[in-house]
Amino acid sequence: MTSKFSSFLESLRKEPKRLFLIDGLGALVTLFFLAVVLTRFQEYIGMPKKELYFLSIFALVFSVYSMTCYFLKPVNWNILLKIIAYANLLYCFITIGYLYYFYENLTVIGLLYFIIEILIIFVLINLELTVAKS
Repeated sequence: MTSKFSSFLESLRKEPKRLFLIDGLGALVTLFFLAVVLTRFQEYIGMPKKELYFLSIFALVFSVYSMTCYFLKPVNWNILLKIIAYANLLYCFITIGYLYYFYENLTVIGLLYFIIEILIIFVLINLELTVAKS
């Protein structure tokens, strides 16, 4: 497992623009879930629609940013990678705040969705910051 992770990390270091693609596609998936799926089944999630749409704006902006970075292949990619990593961290903190604020309304499914999403994003943030340092 460690050798596979090390080789994956090394491949990202050699071609860091792939992280922008991963981030951008992940943000698109998040956008779809927040703006379409979770709002449609809001009563099974518990998070108010207004907040789901608000979070989806972040996902849209992050997707556009990351995909733009991927296709433009900027010279200062490490700075741009740090920007999206810290933006992702901000998104996680806002989501955690919503989980705390709306905890009484959230269902088990809603809690699981957001906790899993946050954990995935934390892994991505770690990868982005690790690659940006190298």
